Amino acid sequence: MTQPLAITLQHLLPKTLLTQAMGQLAGLEGGAFTQAVIRRFIARYGVNMAEAADPRPEAYASFNAFFTRALRADARPLADAPFICPVDGAISQFGPITGDQVFQAKGHAYSTRALVGGDEALAARFQDGQFATLYLSPRDYHRIHMPCAGRLRRMIHVPGELYSVNPLTAQHVPGLFARNERVVCEFDCEHGPMVLVLVGATIVGSMATTWHGVVNPPRRRAPCEWRYDDRPLTLARGAEMGRFLLGSTVVLLFPAGTLRFTPGWAPARPVRMGEAMGT
Repeated sequence: MTQPLAITLQHLLPKTLLTQAMGQLAGLEGGAFTQAVIRRFIARYGVNMAEAADPRPEAYASFNAFFTRALRADARPLADAPFICPVDGAISQFGPITGDQVFQAKGHAYSTRALVGGDEALAARFQDGQFATLYLSPRDYHRIHMPCAGRLRRMIHVPGELYSVNPLTAQHVPGLFARNERVVCEFDCEHGPMVLVLVGATIVGSMATTWHGVVNPPRRRAPCEWRYDDRPLTLARGAEMGRFLLGSTVVLLFPAGTLRFTPGWAPARPVRMGEAMGT
């Protein structure tokens, strides 16, 4: 398929309907059918089941259970670094936020305000800060962990589109990560504020956090906010904070003067949860 055709299909596909249908199928406990799908997926994408807490495909009653499988306790040791990578995946982009503009791909950027759902005061805290965009492919481990310890202050579900978030789409769809449905998590950390955004995509049936459970569905028409100022929800560095039911992207925002990324980080470089991200 040519690149122009692939992007045109992204615009034309009934993305929400497709995502809802795939979400229902992924949650189905279909016995032999589900097991066949899981085994085919493992073979097609080369999933390393030796890292899983339970490596047996038959141990997972649904595709969602398989996709969000836990890893062995020793599979992802945490680096001796103040900031660690929160996911398995690949680096899409990272670096400085120019004013309020986050670099997406050549010729494309979006504002921090758009990313966090229009909250100007929250976005202003990351003026000229640092960002990292990390893409999770189908074969990756799909739980998300804390890059540093933090106290949860707020979670915002922002409705949006459901474009694919693969590298091709990122190069051709303007403002992709600020257009797609997303869950914005605001933390207070030792170094100051941090925002961790779970970005939805085509076929991503839902996103969940450890403190709330499944955030979507339902798919709301307007942003929905939960505040946790009166609840001491503190997560340790490396603790699980959420998961994708099917794959997508994580965007991290840090204030100016907070983080220097680890030498060797580069776009398209594979990363693993727990490795050093920055000092």
